[in-house]
Amino acid sequence: MHRLVVALLAALDAAVSAIVGWAAALVPLMLMWVFAFGGLADWSALWPATIRIWQLGNLVPLAVALDDTFLLDMGLPPEAAAFGLSLAPLAFAVLIAVFAARSGRRAVQSGRWFTGWAAGTFTTALAAVIALLTSANPVASVAPWQAILFPTLVYGLPMLLGAVTGAWIHGDGGLVDRLHDIADRFPAGWREFPALILRGGGMALAGVVAFAAATIAIAVPFRGTHVIALYESAGADLTGTVLITLAQFAYLPTLIGWAVSWIAGPGFALGAGTGVTPAGTQLGVLPGLPVLGLIPENGSPFLLLAVLAPVVAGALAGWGIRIAFRAEAQAEGSDHEPAVPRVMLAVGIAVVAGAGGALIAVFTSGSFGPGRLAVVGPEPGAIAVALGLEVLVGAAILLLAPRRYERRLQEFMRGDDLDLDVDADAEPGGTEAVLPGRAAERHRAASVD
Repeated sequence: MHRLVVALLAALDAAVSAIVGWAAALVPLMLMWVFAFGGLADWSALWPATIRIWQLGNLVPLAVALDDTFLLDMGLPPEAAAFGLSLAPLAFAVLIAVFAARSGRRAVQSGRWFTGWAAGTFTTALAAVIALLTSANPVASVAPWQAILFPTLVYGLPMLLGAVTGAWIHGDGGLVDRLHDIADRFPAGWREFPALILRGGGMALAGVVAFAAATIAIAVPFRGTHVIALYESAGADLTGTVLITLAQFAYLPTLIGWAVSWIAGPGFALGAGTGVTPAGTQLGVLPGLPVLGLIPENGSPFLLLAVLAPVVAGALAGWGIRIAFRAEAQAEGSDHEPAVPRVMLAVGIAVVAGAGGALIAVFTSGSFGPGRLAVVGPEPGAIAVALGLEVLVGAAILLLAPRRYERRLQEFMRGDDLDLDVDADAEPGGTEAVLPGRAAERHRAASVD
């Protein structure tokens, strides 16, 4: 495909991503301007508010300044006049990242992925500049360099990752293929190590995130009455209720990140001097957001079982990577599985999972208001250590277990009654196998009959 066509298509993808992000913030605000504010709405503030929400969703911190009249009308203390807001509604960033990664994969198929990536990144930076220049307002301000750089990175890095991984798998006839050729020259048995470690760490981290999402889903029926009570105490009309719900959905990835830190053990903070962990909950005065009703009021021994979720995720990752490692060894003509590479795989998987947990903690922490609310979210270092150790335990169990135990686990997971070891004395084409317990007795009885 011609270079110009690739650049235009990638630029169109980036422009659509920016426009959709603006629309996702604009439509709910427009409903609020029409139905909540009515004739008192200041329409000149609609677009700046839209852009500030989009920028916050792209990890751009906001500096909020409220005048004395607003503080008096809302009954807020003087210290609430100025504060930072950096806890992002990550639904914006997640959707943009997914869209960008798919655009990068498409650029690989065109044969000119670097051109596509450069065009998409430049278009996103241009959209960020336009948003910055058209959104000045006295209430919420941003640092210009952050307002341009952060949205560009939120789109550009996932697009680059999608393009490079696609080129690594399918080839690009250029730089990535040359790097792939260099990797193929590594000694047999080691050349696939980086890929196996990254795959195993990704599997473990994906499992932990899935457990975290399931934790939130399970909490809804158990804590639903508290959520409803907070909705009722807000006293919002139908429009306000819908807007509150949409805002909470925008923060759903952030809540999943908090659940990851909770099941890992260290938990998260909802203000300075607070903590939410499986062992206990210590909270002060919180905003009346309905979704915060899902937080357990205290810990219990039963909730401590949640820390087993990362161990299970690590075990599943270790199982899958051991199968892949054996397949690589057999492809090289060997059935031997040395212990040292398996130990390194377990450690590597734990390191990748811990680093991913720390990254999740960074993106899901920040400031959510004045005073105590300036400290909200998990601590990256604690999450990295706890999650890495838990995943290491699970991965090591499956990667280092003797093969006979691994084979029994595979049979159990498949629900098989038969042991896979065929009797060496059986005639070719025969169906005799080593059968455990009562299954063997039934087989012998059938043979006699």
